[in-house]
Order: sequence, then C-alpha cells, then structure tokens
Amino acid sequence: MASTTGLSVGVPTEIKSSESRVSMTPDGVRELLRAGASVFVQAGAGENSAISDDDYRASGATIVPTAVDAWAQQMVVKVKEPQESEFSYLRPDLTLFTYLHLAAYPKVADALLASKCTAIAYETVETANGALPLLAPMSEVAGRLAPQMGAQFLERHRGGRGVLMGGAPGVRPARVVVLGAGNVGWNAAWIAAGMEAEVWLMDKNLDRLRYVDQIHRGRILTLASNHGSVERAVAEADLVIGAVLVAGLRAPVVVSEDMVRTMKPGAVIVDVAVDQGGCVETTHETKHTDPVYELHGVIHYAVGNMPGAVPFTSTYALTNATLPYIADVARSGAAAAADDGALANGFNCVSGVVTNEAVAKSLGRPFVELATALA
Repeated sequence: MASTTGLSVGVPTEIKSSESRVSMTPDGVRELLRAGASVFVQAGAGENSAISDDDYRASGATIVPTAVDAWAQQMVVKVKEPQESEFSYLRPDLTLFTYLHLAAYPKVADALLASKCTAIAYETVETANGALPLLAPMSEVAGRLAPQMGAQFLERHRGGRGVLMGGAPGVRPARVVVLGAGNVGWNAAWIAAGMEAEVWLMDKNLDRLRYVDQIHRGRILTLASNHGSVERAVAEADLVIGAVLVAGLRAPVVVSEDMVRTMKPGAVIVDVAVDQGGCVETTHETKHTDPVYELHGVIHYAVGNMPGAVPFTSTYALTNATLPYIADVARSGAAAAADDGALANGFNCVSGVVTNEAVAKSLGRPFVELATALA
C-alpha cells in the first residue's frame, strides 16, 4: 500500500429513493491508495452494485459500520446530491465530490452554503472545448435506458397507446422524437433506431446533426429544432424523449403544456433532463418505485436518477470517468484546481459562496471567483 499522504476519503451508502449505485469500485480504491489517500467504505455500500465488503477489503479499503463514520472523513465521494437527512454531516472542513444539480435542488445549495463546505459537482467539470467528462457516462446510460422505459410504458397494460417500437410487417413502427443531440439524445436515438422505431432527432446545433447523419446514414432523421418544428413533431410522436442540457443551469423548457395537450392519448414522455428541472413543462421528478403519472392523457416518466436502475453498469461507468479527478483532489485537496481548469469548473460552493458562474446565475446568488474563495 502506498504511504498515506493524501486525504481520507469516505464512501457512504446512497440513500436517495431506489438509488443503488455506489461512488467507488474496488479498482478505484486501489488507485486512491496509490495516490496516497486512505479509503473508508460504509458497510454494504456496494451490495446493490454487486460489490461486497470483502471486495473492498481486498482492495485495501477500511469498512466502517455507519454513515457517520464514512462522512467523518476529510473528503466524501458520492453519486447523488446530499439528502435532507445528510445535511447534518456537512461541515467547513469537508470536501464533497458528487452529482449536485443545484439548479434543480436549491435546498441542497442552501445547505452546502450554510455549512461552508467545499462542494464539487461532477456535472460542471467542463473542459476547454465544452465537454462534460463526468456527466458523459451517466448521460450515455440514461440515453440508452430512455427508449427501453418508453417502450414499456407504450404498452397498453401500462397505460400507453399499445404501440410496439418496431411495429410489424405492414404496420408502421413507433415514432420517437428525441429533443437534443448531445450524449443523452444521440444514445437514445441510437437505441430507439436499433429497436426499429422511426426516429426523429432534433437539435439547434447543425454540426451535431451532421455528425449523426454521417454515422447513421439516414437511419435516424435529423431535424433543426425551433418552436414550430418541435410543436409539429411532438404532436405526431408516440414517444418523446427530452434530452436537453445546459451545464450548471436549469434545463430550458422546450415542450410547453400546450404542446403536451396536442399529443396522442397514451403517448409517452421520458424527460431525462428532469434532474436539471426538466425540459417539458408538465414534468415533475418521480422515483423508480413510482415512475410515471398521467397528465392530459399523456404518460410522463421523469425519474431523476435513471442510471440507478442499472447500478452494476452505472457504477463502473461512473468510476471510470470520475477516478482521475477524485484522485487529484484526494492527493492535493482544492489545490488540484489550480492545475486543471476543467476540475476548477466543478467547484460549485466554497466557504459559503458560489464559485461556478452558471450555478450562481441559476440560483440567483452572487458569483465569487474560485481563487478568491479559496484564499
């Protein structure tokens, strides 16, 4: 084992409803130890991702019995934003690294700021070319899940129109409209096309649509997105997948309630953007245990942690992406941001102030430069 010169890292069990992922794999533990950190995993944290306490022990982690023990470390690595029952664990000398989505959860922002902890958000780690490397893997998983979930709720016994995604010989397939051609949207369109649906992918970015055309050679119909084109497409859809994201900000509302009213009875909406407030005016967040509701005759699926449905896949995909950044912070603390502009963008809250400009705008709070806050 490497000498311990870095931070102590806690890995608590996720407690958000039906959240089965865990923030660290055994290989991740080994890498943190090599970085000089020590790792403390709450007993049972990995069970729902098919990772046992013995797996963690074998990798060099210390298993601790309670959430209090995991949260007592200098740095805590999670998957989802702190839940209300976890707010009491927040404190000034804590560094928290997780998905935060503060634009959608202002109460979490209030708690983080009141505690004066350092809070780093996976979803706002952004490279110079605009890529979101720690959001991408979960966007890919959520995108690939969206057509599966939509297909289920298109079945008549689930309240849907009774339409098979791929249709049948002589019968047209489901028409799937995907709003947004980023990582979520492209993956959703890809899987829907693989299910033999008729897929319309819409985005304002024509270069992104050109890229999809080159890859899929017309198998996915690409359309420029504007109010009129979205209005027409939504009215004709069997399944609408909302995949619109603006890093750090609340998702823009692309589908109005009036548009939802024009949809076919039993059509389905899957709003993947709901963890950023949703891009469909009529969506509100649901849970895996109660994932849908009906409004204006349309089935709405709006689970805020979709990748939690497939925790084995999601846990490994997430750790593959987050581990280099987590290791840098575990090794050097907040000083790691000085050498990595992408990581610096991930710092949302430091010492009671908001240090990400987009997040500050979404919360209506003053923005303070990270260097100033750290000083």
